[in-house]
Amino acid sequence: MTSTRELLIGGKSTPAAKGRTTADLNPVTGEVFATVAAAEVQDVVAAVDAAQDRFQEWAELSPYARREIFLAAADVMIRRSDEAVALIGQETGALSMSARFNTHRAADIFRELAASMTAPRGEMLTSVEPDTMSLAAQVPMGVVAGLAPWNAPLILGVRAAAAPLAAGNTVVLKPSEEAPLMSGLFIADVLREAGLPDGVLNVVTNDPADAPAIVETLIADPRVRAVNFTGSSKVGSVIGSLAGKYLKPAVLELGGKNSIIVLDDADIDYAVAATAFAAFSNAGQVCMSCDRILVHAARSAEFTEKFLAKVATLHTGNPDDPAARVGPMINTAAAQRVSGLVADAVAAGATVLAGGGEPEGAIHPPTVFTALPRTASLYYGETFGPVCAIDTFTTDDEAVTKANDTEYGLTAGVITENATHGLLIAQRLQTGIVHINDQTLGDEPQVPFGGFKDSGVGRFGGRWSTEAFSNTRWITIATRQVSGKFRI
Repeated sequence: MTSTRELLIGGKSTPAAKGRTTADLNPVTGEVFATVAAAEVQDVVAAVDAAQDRFQEWAELSPYARREIFLAAADVMIRRSDEAVALIGQETGALSMSARFNTHRAADIFRELAASMTAPRGEMLTSVEPDTMSLAAQVPMGVVAGLAPWNAPLILGVRAAAAPLAAGNTVVLKPSEEAPLMSGLFIADVLREAGLPDGVLNVVTNDPADAPAIVETLIADPRVRAVNFTGSSKVGSVIGSLAGKYLKPAVLELGGKNSIIVLDDADIDYAVAATAFAAFSNAGQVCMSCDRILVHAARSAEFTEKFLAKVATLHTGNPDDPAARVGPMINTAAAQRVSGLVADAVAAGATVLAGGGEPEGAIHPPTVFTALPRTASLYYGETFGPVCAIDTFTTDDEAVTKANDTEYGLTAGVITENATHGLLIAQRLQTGIVHINDQTLGDEPQVPFGGFKDSGVGRFGGRWSTEAFSNTRWITIATRQVSGKFRI
């Protein structure tokens, strides 16, 4: 039986102004998983109205009271984790391992943000003026627009909503059209159960065709003071342009073309396990997924043989198949897109070592290339699917050059038994994140998460999350009135 959900505005379940709805499809069956309200412009305005009405009250609420709500939300998320895992599988096709990681990491984000609420929110400055105290204070911005993706719905949906909330802002959250429940409405349910006041978080779902108008209306509203977006670099460029047009700061966490460098001293068995995990987890639908595996030429034959043997064991299947290790993509169109990229690479001269061929519905087989030419779309473009390419190098300079040969700059891994050697390479990589003796998938709620170049602007995590959604105010206090100070 499908569920039906309305907009959440001012704490109330509200139909779209014109009564329109849109279907949320199960990627495995193609059947309707849920029906959600399809908002229009007037619904966005109503959501911003509600957020603005509650801003001052939420901003002035004791940080200790806000912290209790977030800690309670973490507990609710864990208590409802079995329910969440099942719903994520039905809405996005994610396997239970990935879905369960989502629930637990989302709870971790709530807890880390709870801790940030009672951390110092400013600093004492020096002053040129005598007998003057000078302070820099971080203060809430107002209403924040949160735009959440589908691929890690609870992690990224919680981050889209909770990071601005932790800084004392109110939020209008627009979840992905591919996962409106789990990247939006379910998160609102958790926070409301934890005691979040009505109107502090509002959720606006929409039909895909209406997304451009919904997003521009939200960003253009003068009461919306900042934008929080996670998604592709292509869409991020549009969001960034709109934010610039309306003079709104934006935090943009975007795509990646990520490499793992396997040095000549690497433990090859460890490297194989790490790279397979990074390339094929969540069917490669992670901004941090490993697209490129750069292996020292002296170890490439051994690595390739063992890697292909590992890939051969990766059973594909649906979320209800306990043996599945690579699940469906978000829909059949996504699988066909990746299949087209694979065909383009083959036509350009690449060699398929494993996988390839046509997808089965939304399931694309794990695919491995070698000799991928620069003329192939996959060489520079983000794959966002279960596909990777093996290449070789003979010197550190060559490895670094190949890893940096992209407009993206999100994450990288360097696998080596020599941490000093790994650090020397890490310092030369043009990425916001580098994991030495590890793979590319790594996201912890207390660290600065974000990329360089086309992989984004700004940082999430720990104090960086609250700073990103705060204004800095300079305050001075003259401790003594000085006679004759003002001459005019």
